[in-house]
Amino acid sequence: MKVGWIGLGNMGSPMSQRLVKAGYPVMVYNRDKAKEEALKIMGASVASSPQTLIEESDVIIVMVTDDQAIRQIFAGNNGLLGTKATGKIIINMSTVSPGVSKDMALSCSREGNFYLDAPVSGSVKQAEEGQLVIMVGGCEEILEKVKPIFEHLGKLTLLVGNTGAGNKAKLAINSLLAFYAQGLAEAVVFARKNDIKTKDLITIINNSALRNIFTTIKGDSIMQQNYKAAFALKNIAKDLRLAREEGLATPMGEAAFKTFQEAEPVWGEEDIIAILKHLGSLG
Repeated sequence: MKVGWIGLGNMGSPMSQRLVKAGYPVMVYNRDKAKEEALKIMGASVASSPQTLIEESDVIIVMVTDDQAIRQIFAGNNGLLGTKATGKIIINMSTVSPGVSKDMALSCSREGNFYLDAPVSGSVKQAEEGQLVIMVGGCEEILEKVKPIFEHLGKLTLLVGNTGAGNKAKLAINSLLAFYAQGLAEAVVFARKNDIKTKDLITIINNSALRNIFTTIKGDSIMQQNYKAAFALKNIAKDLRLAREEGLATPMGEAAFKTFQEAEPVWGEEDIIAILKHLGSLG
């Protein structure tokens, strides 16, 4: 199958590169043209627009930031829906609202194409290693056709329901991610106020029942004062807004929502664990 890939950000670049390395004919499109060069050097072709890309591909994968970007890619000038191409499988792997997936799925169906929402759990390292978890909403028959592609991207692919269900599962996972990040940051802030070294606290956590991949990776980031975005704080703030719209109104949900919205204007471009900086600035 010929694969078209739209979106070459922190996640899209390593994911699409894995498909090129696996031998798939890949065509890419990205608004920032400089990001297309690495894929071009590896052997991918480059499309001038989403419309050109869908005409030349069997399966189209989209990995962008938000609902607005999705609507532009699908329905904007020279968008995916601006062509008479039919029989295409369009996979939206972005973290977006269930509502936008339902809208795009309906529009695809009207054009004789197929839509899956298939967001992922994992960060850049997992994307590079093909160890993502892929949550899928849509038709099982269509999923079976593209599973060989997903096998190069993730360690688990799970159909969780109809259109939009993948998005809902991702919002649940990312809500928990926000709780983890804020909880770890609050523990570090509390320890520092009580003269406990951050290094000692992280060592204790990583030798206790609380240890997990997230606390290990982000604990290292805290100790190294490395806040370069693997998953930007602005994106978790966006995801919490989406989760709240879908009914996340629990005590922890409300607390995380408030904290990350307050932090976003200052720390939004840094990593999610930069929430530590925000909490530390509260005194």
